[in-house]
Amino acid sequence: MTKRTSAKYKLDRRMGENIWGRAKSPVNRREYGPGQHGQRRKNKLSDFGTQLRAKQKLKGHYGDLTEKQFRRIYAEAERIKGDTGENLVGLLERRLDAVIYRAKFVATIWAARQFVNHGHIQVNGQRVNIASYRVKEGDVISIRERSRQLAIVLEAVSLTERDVPDYMEVDHNKMTATFVRTPSLGDIPYAVQMEPNLVVEFYAKN
Repeated sequence: MTKRTSAKYKLDRRMGENIWGRAKSPVNRREYGPGQHGQRRKNKLSDFGTQLRAKQKLKGHYGDLTEKQFRRIYAEAERIKGDTGENLVGLLERRLDAVIYRAKFVATIWAARQFVNHGHIQVNGQRVNIASYRVKEGDVISIRERSRQLAIVLEAVSLTERDVPDYMEVDHNKMTATFVRTPSLGDIPYAVQMEPNLVVEFYAKN
């Protein structure tokens, strides 16, 4: 399990973007980095800097995966036939914690990871407590019956700041979600522009 050792919105402030589209993000109040030097004029990023930033942003969106985890997913995406960038985001969206987050069963990707690790989730009726578990098309993900009235779940379901994407079918009354299909980049409701093509360029050169 990747520990969240940094402040919740540190990535938002470092990138100057509201990565998850949350109403409480500090970027909504000021669009500069943390610390006393945050308001300095930014130099134009090099190609390497632009590619690195794209990688950090995409990696951070999924709960700040470790570099080893992210690199392993990228290597798998590279082996699959087709566009590597599209394959990469498709694999990331098939992670169980990402599915729980997209289904609005919890409010944040970190809460999703913890929720899975604590054994609240079933896939096709079987308990799964591994956040990186790879969901397949047609899998039915559900919250265990005794966990469905938890405050964290009820609060998340009522959130209006994001919608469930159309590659999933979700029933919040039964607390179930069906992963219908693997999404392409244009299907994923990122709050900011993600550029997996730049991530591919980054790894191709480094």
